[in-house]
Amino acid sequence: MKTLTRAHRGSAPRRIVIVGGGYAGFYTAWQLEKRLRPGEATVTVVDPLPYMTYQPFLPEVLAGSIEARHAVISLRRHLRRTRVVNGAVTSIDHDRRTAYVHLTGGGEVPLEYDEVVVTAGSITRTFPVPGIPDEAIGLKRIEEAVAIRDTLLSSLDIAADLPPGPDRDRLLTVTFVGGGFAGVEGFAELLSLARAVARKRYRIDPAELRFHLVEAAGRILPEVSPSVSVWVAKRLTHKGAAVHLGTTVTSVCDGVVDLSSGERFESGLIVWTAGIAANPVIAKRTDLPTNARGLIVVRPDLQVGTDEAPVPGAWAAGDAAAVPDLAVGGSAVTVPNAQHAVRQGKRLAKNLAAVTRGRRTRPYRHGSLGVIATLGLGDGVFESGPVVLKGFLAWVVHRGYHVLAIPTWERKLRVLAVWGLGAFLGRDIVSLRSVQQPGYGFRHEGQVWYPDTRRRESEELRAAK
Repeated sequence: MKTLTRAHRGSAPRRIVIVGGGYAGFYTAWQLEKRLRPGEATVTVVDPLPYMTYQPFLPEVLAGSIEARHAVISLRRHLRRTRVVNGAVTSIDHDRRTAYVHLTGGGEVPLEYDEVVVTAGSITRTFPVPGIPDEAIGLKRIEEAVAIRDTLLSSLDIAADLPPGPDRDRLLTVTFVGGGFAGVEGFAELLSLARAVARKRYRIDPAELRFHLVEAAGRILPEVSPSVSVWVAKRLTHKGAAVHLGTTVTSVCDGVVDLSSGERFESGLIVWTAGIAANPVIAKRTDLPTNARGLIVVRPDLQVGTDEAPVPGAWAAGDAAAVPDLAVGGSAVTVPNAQHAVRQGKRLAKNLAAVTRGRRTRPYRHGSLGVIATLGLGDGVFESGPVVLKGFLAWVVHRGYHVLAIPTWERKLRVLAVWGLGAFLGRDIVSLRSVQQPGYGFRHEGQVWYPDTRRRESEELRAAK
């Protein structure tokens, strides 16, 4: 039966369903709670995870500078007037005003709505490179950042007891594929961690570490100016890294990395950060209009559709939407980053509140504040127009900006506390990699076991199946 419209439902509260609890979704719900009066609307957020990940802190989690739980924000704790549904939206039938949700606990339920907000974000872009699904780890989720950190520390633990040779070399080799912001920041932070603890904690000469950053384009960090990009590449090289530009990975089977340049080496840790792609559910399983890249077409006020053909009752923001960039003009759309997603969520909430009260909406407009990246503890780069900061000062600006940007005072205080303790006590370098297989010790009680490589764990899991 077709969902009742607001006219048929009389004065019942407007039903708002937000698809995705990331930046844009969280901020939309958070702001709606502040702007809507009781009884005006009911708000529901649907996401497979019970938390929002503050992704700019993933490199710091990876490097052990921030506790993993402090880089995520609990949806249920901070969205107190919002219904949180743990599940994944499998399709949206806007004609019937219904979103279909596969619950995390099993089963599928329909969610009827008057207004739908699509903030489903993006997924990691992958290519058909042999071995990537089995050997590589992404860097888009908090679990992946923790896994990368624990894998590195476990490799150092094992390598410290091995004699020189291929096994030791493999464990001390790290490969990142992709030279965008996520790749460069994660790579630089992990390199900083490894070099800081190698000699002091593991009695390993930092010169034995082999860190490879592979980028298909002719330069890294395309968001910054060419001169800054060159400086960052030289900075990483000076720290002992190998930066492969204009190079692709052709295979990583069994941990052996083959490059298009002909170079070949074994790597104990492979991280895939080669960009993002549109969420396939949004691109293929909805009747909302999308562009050639699978992004939802929206107007400047974030309502789905165009000025000539708006789609009533549908909104979108963040990585899932092609939002016109009014600050640039022309056919440009906003780049998929946290800076835009947060502000789009706030504007979307204001516009939804305005529509609920019969008022006019306003367009989203935001000029970039610049780009900033961490390059390891005490090092970074910042560029905004003609202003370029490098080194320690840029790193201070990076930390200052993000501690202000992460939502809720509770999280700001926790992050500041960890940073403060770290300045005096150093980074916590204990690997808890075994928690990724919590039942292993129980099943092998009394046996000597140590998590050695992802390859061995994968083989054991495949054998168990």
